[in-house]
Amino acid sequence: MRVIIAPDSYKGCLTAIEVAQAMEKGILRADSRIEVDKIPMADGGEGTVNTLLMALGGQTVRLKVHGPLGNKIDSFYGVTPDGNTALIEMAAASGLPLITLQQRAPLATTTYGTGELMRDALKRGCRNIIIGIGGSATNDGGMGMAQALGVVFRDKAGKELDMGCGALLARVHEIDTSRVMPELKEATVNVACDVNNPLCGEQGAAAVYGPQKGATPELVAELDENLRHFAGIVRAQLGKDILDVPGSGAAGGLGGGLLAFTNASLRPGIEIVVEFSNMAARMADADAVFTGEGQTDFQTIYGKVPAGIGRVAKPLGIPVICLSGSLRKGYDEVYDYGVTSVFSIINKPMTLPEAIRRAAELIEESAFSAMRMLLATIKA
Repeated sequence: MRVIIAPDSYKGCLTAIEVAQAMEKGILRADSRIEVDKIPMADGGEGTVNTLLMALGGQTVRLKVHGPLGNKIDSFYGVTPDGNTALIEMAAASGLPLITLQQRAPLATTTYGTGELMRDALKRGCRNIIIGIGGSATNDGGMGMAQALGVVFRDKAGKELDMGCGALLARVHEIDTSRVMPELKEATVNVACDVNNPLCGEQGAAAVYGPQKGATPELVAELDENLRHFAGIVRAQLGKDILDVPGSGAAGGLGGGLLAFTNASLRPGIEIVVEFSNMAARMADADAVFTGEGQTDFQTIYGKVPAGIGRVAKPLGIPVICLSGSLRKGYDEVYDYGVTSVFSIINKPMTLPEAIRRAAELIEESAFSAMRMLLATIKA
C-alpha cells in the first residue's frame, strides 16, 4: 500500500515538514509495511521555498537585504538544480514576523528587500522566478521592490524618491523604467497568491489587511488613497491597469506591483506548488492521501492546501484524509473539492496552549486512527 502525505504547516505551531513526520509515524504504527511518500506543502507564504526545494532539489542562497523597516537583515531564496528557477518568499525579506508588534507601521514598511532577492537571483542567471507573497508587513504597492530592480520614482519637482513605502506612494509623479536591469525583461515571474483582493476599496489591500499590519481606520483610508493614486500613475505612464485585478491587493499591493513592473502572472499558490512538486504524477499510483492544516473552515476552498490536494486526487479516485488543528464553520465545503473525510486532531477538551504543545502527538494519534480505519475498509 502506498500513501502520500501532503500537509500544510500548522501556522505558529509546526512546519509542514514536522506535520508530515508526525503523520508518517501514525500511519506506520498502523502498518509498518506501508510505503510513504512525504510531500510537505505550502500556499505561497512562509515555508514555500523549503517545500519546493524538498520537491525539486536545489540549493539555498543566503544574503543580506533590507528588511521591512529598511534595516539590513539576513535572508534567503532557493535555486533549482538547473540554475534557471529562483524560489522566493517575500516573507523572508518583507514579512510581518520580521518586526515586532510595536514596530508595525504600514506607512513606513517597504518591499525593497524582496526586490533585492529577485535582483540577486536574476544576476545569478535565473530566468524563471516563483515568488510567494503571503505574510507581508508592507503596504507599498511593490514600489520598494520595483526600485531594487531599477525603477526610479520621482515627485512633482523631479526629485528621486527614497526607498518606497506606503507614505511615499502619494508623492509619486513620474515613473522612469530606463534603468531597469535588462535581465528582468528576459524573466517570467509566477506569483503564488492565495487571495483575490483588488488593490483598493472595501476589499482592497489597506482595508482588509492594513489593520493586522498596524493601521488605524484613519491610516487605512490614507493608505487606500495612496495606492489608488499610485495605480493611476501606473495606468497613465505604463499603460497597465492594476486597480481592480484580482490579487493585485495581495501583500499590501505587491501583487499589483509585480504585474506593473515585471512579466508576472498571479496564480493560487497551491496550484504552483502542486505543479512544480509533480504532485499528479506522484499521486497516480497512491492508495490514499493524508493532508491537513491548522484550521479548516469556509476559507479552505479558496486556494488552501487541503482543497488543492483534493482537486488533484478527485479525478484519480483516491481518498483524501484531512487532519486539522480545528474545524470551523464551512469546513465541510471541502467535500465538494475531493476531500473524503476531515478530522480534528483534538481528542478531548483542552486549552489552546496545550493543543499547540501536544500538536505532533495529536497528529500522530489521529493519523494512526484514520489509517486503521482505511485498512479495515480495504480488507472488507
